[in-house]
Amino acid sequence: LKTLPGISSPFPDVFDPAGLVDGATVSDIRRWRESELVHCRVAMLASVGYLVGEQVENIEAFTLFEGKITGPAINQFQQIQQGFWEPLLIAIGLAETYRVAVGWATPGGDAVLKESYDMGNLGFDPLGLFPTNPTELKDVQTKEFNNGRLAMIAIAGFTVQELIDHKGIFEHINAV
Repeated sequence: LKTLPGISSPFPDVFDPAGLVDGATVSDIRRWRESELVHCRVAMLASVGYLVGEQVENIEAFTLFEGKITGPAINQFQQIQQGFWEPLLIAIGLAETYRVAVGWATPGGDAVLKESYDMGNLGFDPLGLFPTNPTELKDVQTKEFNNGRLAMIAIAGFTVQELIDHKGIFEHINAV
């Protein structure tokens, strides 16, 4: 377990205050790591989306939905009209179907990852950024986990802050 990517300072041992790892199978750990990685990637995209969505509304070249989407990111979701969600849901469904086909074993009870599946590696690397050196690969994967964990905390903070005072994130930064 300590050899997996994502184990780093300030927690050089496995950070598991609830003791979930005790008694867990290798299959359980692989499934949890895959889930964590997916959540890390979604949180990183969400963090960027929050910040960019609030900043581009006043730039004519980047007007979102003809200028109809404005205000703090927490309220932009409700402003999106029909015709956006359907293609988005289809795209997400196709991406998830592909991810399941690549990584997950045929259902037969418990959800189990394929033994040959390298968690998070879907074979999509159009820019050739995926390191081939095992040491560099583990370093990049650890950075992805750590940045994703930070993004999960950030997106939770963004959401709570905007729910409390209904102001955009940059309104707080600019007020300082």
